[in-house]
Amino acid sequence: MSPVSHGTSESRGEDRRLLRFEPHLPHAYETIWPALTTPDGLRGWLAEADVLERRLGGAVTLRGAEGGPALPGQVTAWDVERVVEYTLTGLGRIRFHLEPVGTDSTVIRFSHEYAPDQPGPGLGLDRPGSTGGRAVDAEYLAGWHRRFELLESALEGHPAAPPARTDQRLAALRASYTPPAAAA
Repeated sequence: MSPVSHGTSESRGEDRRLLRFEPHLPHAYETIWPALTTPDGLRGWLAEADVLERRLGGAVTLRGAEGGPALPGQVTAWDVERVVEYTLTGLGRIRFHLEPVGTDSTVIRFSHEYAPDQPGPGLGLDRPGSTGGRAVDAEYLAGWHRRFELLESALEGHPAAPPARTDQRLAALRASYTPPAAAA
């Protein structure tokens, strides 16, 4: 069974959306922290870090697979081995909060806050052709779900390139997050 259960989405007023995941990974937080906060760690499951100043207020620029657009931003929360938050132009705010469970397991309380009408470039989390909260959420939820599966794989010693939009697993996740069409 995957350590990644389905994420959730909610409205944050008229112009913001919030996605949440809580993957429970069978790894100590000391192992997970570098995967979230170092260029080598991020490359194994999320994105290239062109710039990453590992401190509160530091600059960060992430670039998606296949030379996608650069997403510049700032480190907006930093509590060593506990919380890191990146606020990226075009993507919004992504936050990883690590909570140890015993000595060899960790829950990541993840959130992604964004504006659904904002263009969604890069990181393979884009949403071409999507308009409206639920359709955008489905794209982002599927993308993050797949990324957390890749994080688990990277932590097991099998880093992977970020998924292409044609990735079969990503397509299945997209379908699982897409709300059923309304009856005519």
